[in-house]
Amino acid sequence: MAKTYRIGFGTRMINGVFRTMTRFGIGKDYRYILTVRGRKTGRLFSTPVDVMSAGGERWVVGAYGVSNWVRNARAAGEIELSRGGKSQSVRVAELGPEESVPVLRQYWREVPVTRAYFDVTGDSTDEEFAAESVRHPVFRLV
Repeated sequence: MAKTYRIGFGTRMINGVFRTMTRFGIGKDYRYILTVRGRKTGRLFSTPVDVMSAGGERWVVGAYGVSNWVRNARAAGEIELSRGGKSQSVRVAELGPEESVPVLRQYWREVPVTRAYFDVTGDSTDEEFAAESVRHPVFRLV
């Protein structure tokens, strides 16, 4: 059974550290700050995310489930990604379950800290990874 992501004091502190590091371009090169407009308030919200890339395409994964940034990105259709003082606005397109499989496999391999939130292993079938896409949406950066 996968862990449930909870935002408490410790999580806020860790996110703050990663946010600061990413703003200065420190840390893993796939880590970015995702900023999206709130679907209800219209306020801007930011959170650290990991951007996967392969074959000239890029994706962002809802590693901790259908969180607020996921709901906001669905509603807005676009996000801003920033790292090391550089920002870019990109449109997002949510992938279907079958399209998500290779991205989720790559994410599971490359970002081990989030594995506890998935109900798959390295030996899981494509069907099992496709089932994870409901809980861990994948967005193509357009």
